[in-house]
Amino acid sequence: MREAERRIALVERLRADGGSSIADLADELGVTPSTVRRDLQRLSREGRVIRTYGGATLGEPAPRSTAGDPTLPAKRAIAREAAALVQDGTTIAISSGTTALAFARELRDRQLTVITNALDVATTLWDREGIELIVLGGVVRPRMHSMLGHLAEQATHELRADTLFMGIGAVNVDQGLMNDSVPEILIDRALRRMARSVVVLADASKLERVEPGFVFGLDEVDVLVTDASAPAGTLDALRAHGIDVRVARVDGNGAGGGVSR
Repeated sequence: MREAERRIALVERLRADGGSSIADLADELGVTPSTVRRDLQRLSREGRVIRTYGGATLGEPAPRSTAGDPTLPAKRAIAREAAALVQDGTTIAISSGTTALAFARELRDRQLTVITNALDVATTLWDREGIELIVLGGVVRPRMHSMLGHLAEQATHELRADTLFMGIGAVNVDQGLMNDSVPEILIDRALRRMARSVVVLADASKLERVEPGFVFGLDEVDVLVTDASAPAGTLDALRAHGIDVRVARVDGNGAGGGVSR
């Protein structure tokens, strides 16, 4: 990974997690801690990050940052379990969102073709030896880094994927899948049309909520990966719709600790 690209990846990681240690950043990027320190020093001089003891945070808070997000361990566990569903050599699509980004981080050493409309997913996977990356063009949604609009949607007509892995704003047994951004739902639908199957990544806080933008119904969902705090009754109702529900468990260290169905 080139220096400029590595620094972009550092900023994106800090934007997603709110802050991180040098050791974790080095592990994420596959470089030495001394390399991360040099990059953070330069980013700090540029005013893009704030150095902390043993790590860094973003220079300014960003909307939808996961800093202090109590669901972050669940999202990481969901990402690990979802990554176990991916077979090397396949073509997958990844939507935008914090859980989708966590999922992308689990794929960096895999052999895959990845289609995405999310810039942070793209920066996580570019220059990875085993990843053929296809990025949809379009109008960038501020702070969310998703690409929307006619250009992004038109590109999906030329592409096909085995599976779409998508984050979502809300999953409701009666209302289906929803997002908080109406423009976002159009690209979500377009991604769905180009994929043979759909895996939804949704922590328990997303279940039984209602958001203004309807994406599509539960009949379009093949698998839902959530966490162990999800209400049992809701999971049973989702299974009754024919969805393969997988429950990722978080161990005491915040890591994935197995899956139940």
